[in-house]
Amino acid sequence: MKHYYIEEIGARLCYQDLSGDNTPIVFIHGLGCASSFDYPAVATIGQLNNHRRILVDLIGSGFSDKPRSFSYEISAHVEYLQEFLTNLGLGEFYLYAHSMGGAIALELANFMQPAIKGIILSESNLDSGGGMFSQKIAAMTEDDYVSFGHNSLISQNNAESGTSEICWALSLNISLPQAIYRESVSLINGSNPSWREILYSLDVPKTYLFGSDSLPDSDFEKLPCNGVRVEVVPHAGHSMAWENPEGLASAIASAIDSLQVL
Repeated sequence: MKHYYIEEIGARLCYQDLSGDNTPIVFIHGLGCASSFDYPAVATIGQLNNHRRILVDLIGSGFSDKPRSFSYEISAHVEYLQEFLTNLGLGEFYLYAHSMGGAIALELANFMQPAIKGIILSESNLDSGGGMFSQKIAAMTEDDYVSFGHNSLISQNNAESGTSEICWALSLNISLPQAIYRESVSLINGSNPSWREILYSLDVPKTYLFGSDSLPDSDFEKLPCNGVRVEVVPHAGHSMAWENPEGLASAIASAIDSLQVL
């Protein structure tokens, strides 16, 4: 595990840097998750093993520092990630991002478009309003979520028998409650332009991944009409990195192959 000190925040961003000769892939995780937890089993499979792979734990999550004073808005994550990735000097790279991470990746790609060789999103937030969990979290006050809501969410997921629920409970347990709350509010508030508008306007190759268990979804038909390639990860729902890491790795590799021939 490596770290990068962000002077303006006074916090260390932790990341894994897996060596490879092919174009780097930067992995950005979703709400309450951590790339160091989600993606080692994905990034080390098949063709992906040939790429340099940067697995980022966002500030407030995983091994990264967790300052309570940070805003944790989507745009705030974008600001330090742009500094970090510029400092790494990757040249061109692919962006892979999941769920909330997709919103971050889209804003990041909007600023760093000349360096983005392609963007691959898995069930990313594209519109304001959030999803089921961010809505549930943001319906509380921050004080209530920090005081009891966070631990209650962990307990509820621990009580389930599914892989994704248990994994999310483990990951939430090492996430800062204030970060989860403020990120949820930011997802609900959305951005202007919207993440969907950014996706459609980006002049880079774009792929959007769905888990087969998440279908039907209206975006499955809508996205290709707006220049976004769509692919399905079988035997998985929203939490595809936990439910079918081999299938997700294959879909990312397939997306990169398709981007290279465009």
